[in-house]
Amino acid sequence: MTLKMRKLVLGSTIALMAGTASAAGTLIYCSEGSPEGFDPARYVTGTTFDASAETIFNRLVEFTPGSTQIRPALAEKWSVSADNLTYTFNLRKGVKFHTTSYFKPTRDFNADDVIFTFKRFTDKDFAFNKAAPTDFPYASDMGMDANIVAVEKVDANTVRFKLKSVDAAFLQNLAMSFASIQSAEYADSLLKAGKAAQLNTQPIGTGPFVFRSYQKDANIRFDGNKEYWRKGDVKVDKLIFAITTDASVRYQKLQKGECHVMAYPKPADLKAMQTNPKLTVPTQAGFNTGWLSYNVKQKPFDKLEVRQALDMAINKKSIIDAVFQGAGQPATSLFPPTQWSYNKNLKDAAFNPAKAKELLKKAGVAEGTEVALWAMPVQRPYNPNAKLMAEMIQNDWSKIGIKAKIVTYEWGEYIKRAKAGEAGAILIGWTGDNGDPDNWVGPNMSCEAIGGSNYAQWCNKEFEALVVKGRTTMNQAERVKIYEKAQTIIKSDLPITTIAHSTVYQPMRKEVQGFKISPFGLNSFYGVSVK
Repeated sequence: MTLKMRKLVLGSTIALMAGTASAAGTLIYCSEGSPEGFDPARYVTGTTFDASAETIFNRLVEFTPGSTQIRPALAEKWSVSADNLTYTFNLRKGVKFHTTSYFKPTRDFNADDVIFTFKRFTDKDFAFNKAAPTDFPYASDMGMDANIVAVEKVDANTVRFKLKSVDAAFLQNLAMSFASIQSAEYADSLLKAGKAAQLNTQPIGTGPFVFRSYQKDANIRFDGNKEYWRKGDVKVDKLIFAITTDASVRYQKLQKGECHVMAYPKPADLKAMQTNPKLTVPTQAGFNTGWLSYNVKQKPFDKLEVRQALDMAINKKSIIDAVFQGAGQPATSLFPPTQWSYNKNLKDAAFNPAKAKELLKKAGVAEGTEVALWAMPVQRPYNPNAKLMAEMIQNDWSKIGIKAKIVTYEWGEYIKRAKAGEAGAILIGWTGDNGDPDNWVGPNMSCEAIGGSNYAQWCNKEFEALVVKGRTTMNQAERVKIYEKAQTIIKSDLPITTIAHSTVYQPMRKEVQGFKISPFGLNSFYGVSVK
């Protein structure tokens, strides 16, 4: 059977299951892209976290669904020392790791699993890291790898974290996807078998869904975890991610009942969705920002005058009208307006192509200069149509004598190459992960995030000092002042052009119950059922 025939058969099978899934307890989610892998510690994208951290794994603490508030998870309770440098966690007893065809656990979750998970971040000489070399972008971009001095086993059900410096967002960071707890027993068995890389392809967790199979660009299959520790969170027998990169096709599948929930609708389809009696489209203000990042280590983006010229040549209003179609608002800051410490006093430079041409001339940039403009191949909460946005920016820049060549790659490759510093100007963005302002500046703009999500390769010492100060200050009023100043530095040095904050719409069939929109742009199926 050819690959094309297999995909046709698979599509027919999923469609048939969707038509009868309600009685069988199968939930089908039309996702927007393939995950980069299944080890959350290695990645930063929501596409990957949806397929791994939000299904297969748990953290010590977690966000209450639909909220930015943390609640107990694998840790039942915790205490913090008076100097805010020691955190002690009492672990939940009786939590089972998944049993699969490739691993059968012999013990419950315990302190060893927590120590293994975090030792990967903090110890470069750790045997498992040497067997399966990888980067841990979130841990390093936020300085967690350097700030955790020790993770100690007090007893089988108690662990103690010791920090070098105060981290005001430490608990929130532990609730993020990258901090998902791995099985030390499984990892040890892989290490002994010489198969450490399998941790990323055949995952084992404690989460609500058990990984069964993955076919790249086609589907991911999970079973409901019948032994899940929080009763009532698993309400379907099977969960299928039907990977469908085209938003129009996702909508067609939703209409036909071939999936129950879809990711990232096209703004142009929203009105029809909202009037379809078979669908419901809950919405909320997006906790996100989309921007254009300039690689300041590449010419001509290394000159401030060039970045200023490119910034003021972009007709942001036209882009928002065409790309977001009423579902977005202009972004003047890296932070969205709903993030505490958002600097409401920031203003964009006026749209001024004539002045932009003067700045380019002053900077010695010849008319006809070519640059690379990278555009995402997938929809994100902060950018529903990167291709169209890139084409509009390309047109705007052509009017000031800059020839932009639009470049794209498969999503995983796009991120990998961007981290390596290959991109010139790149469309990217962020959805907040934990409600703390450090989560915006640390992973995206700090010096330590170069090689991670700081695609601008920008390192500003004054800004960096504010990042460190904000992270180590516990007083919230003081932190507000710190982050407001940090935002002004970004605006003046322009490593990025902020473009828009989107409104989030989540189309689903009316038979779906219990789904809550995540403020962090993730798609979780805890407590979700199908009539």
